[in-house]
Order: sequence, then structure tokens, then C-alpha cells
Amino acid sequence: MKSTIPDLGVPITPSAADSSDRQEASLHGEILLRLRDYVVEGNIPDGGRIPERQLCEMFGISRTPLREALKVLAAEGLIELLPNRGARVRQLSQRDLEELFDVMAGLESLAGRLACEAITDEEIIAIEQLHYEMYGQYLHRDMHGYFQTNQHIHESIVAAARNETLKAAYANFAGRIRRVRYSANFARKRQRWAEAMREHEAILDALRRRAGSELSDILFQHLRNKRTAAIEHLTEPQEDAPAAP
Repeated sequence: MKSTIPDLGVPITPSAADSSDRQEASLHGEILLRLRDYVVEGNIPDGGRIPERQLCEMFGISRTPLREALKVLAAEGLIELLPNRGARVRQLSQRDLEELFDVMAGLESLAGRLACEAITDEEIIAIEQLHYEMYGQYLHRDMHGYFQTNQHIHESIVAAARNETLKAAYANFAGRIRRVRYSANFARKRQRWAEAMREHEAILDALRRRAGSELSDILFQHLRNKRTAAIEHLTEPQEDAPAAP
């Protein structure tokens, strides 16, 4: 998997032209982005402890900014903070996944319906551009770029719904399944990545026509299919593991 974590010993250096406050904010944002990517892309196993010392060396930073970023990821639901024992990646059960994906399916379904009532031509054009960018990433097998652009598309549809309560609820649940949503693309029982691209073609087509009911159904099924792939991926290690002696 492609990661945005820099090579060992390469520090993150903010621009000297910025003010100290802006440097600090920029540094915090970059640490948070790279740490989130590192966790989402499966570099630490489910339930695994966060290797703080190793990550500090990778980033070239002290533990204080790293721990600030960990607090954000804990609020997003990606990791769990352990009292006086560091942090670990949150591990979700099959039941957790079923419930979370069903809630997300409902939220995205509603977002699609509302977006078709309020979205502007300019917003549709922007989502089209993201779609074509994502398609290029798919063709080049750039999973990291594809996933980032994919998330931006879904977030853009939610934003177009013009409903702040929905937007806040979506952000809350999206963080909790971001990691497994990424890994679901690797489910071996189906060509999930190609399947997802076809679904996104249908999403874009319905959005262009502002077909709210149709888009609502497509998005709901899109998340249901993602849920199935996520659960398949979750169970694959057990299925592939050799029998105990």
C-alpha cells in the first residue's frame, strides 16, 4: 500500500516564510494528515498499539505534536486512547461494521436526495472533475490517490445537501469506518475496485440529472456493497490462515 509517511529520519519542515502561528498550524495539519493516512492504509493491524517512538522518528518530531494528532484521530473514532498506556487502532467487529455501514448508507442516501434539490451547476462540474481524476487514479492503480478523491466526492455530495445536522452526523460516522472503507477495496472474493467505479459512474449520471430518488437508492446500495466487501475482507485472514497443528 502506498503511504504518505516520509522515509525514516526525514522531518516535516514548515515553510520559513510563514508566521510562527501559521507554521504550527501547518505542521499540525500535515502530521494529522499523514498519521491518518498511515492508520487508514493498514500499516498498523486492527487492535495494534500505536508505535509512538517509531512515528516520532519518521516525522522528525517530539511526542507532544504526535499525541495532539492522536487525540484528533481518537475523536474521529479511528483509534482508542488507553489511560497511561498510549493508543491502539480501534478494532471493529462484524456487527459493528454492519451497523455503521447501514447508518452511513442511510445518511448518504438522504444526502443524495437533498443534494439533487439544492446542488448548483458549478458543484456538479466540480464533482465531475473529481470523478475523472479518480478514474485516472483507478487506471494507474493509485489506491492512495483514488481513496482520497473518492472521499472528497462523497463529502461534496453531503455538502451539497445544505444540511448542517446531516453533515455533522456524516463526519462523525465517516471517521469510524474510514480505515475499513479503504481496506474493502482489497476484498479478494470480488473485483470491488472495478465494481465501485461502475457505481460511481451511476452516481454521477443521476446527480447530473438531479434524479434525487434514483441517486438516493444508488448511494444506499453503494454503501451496502461496500459493507459486504468490508466484511469479506475482515474474514479473509481467518479463511486463509493455515489450520492449527
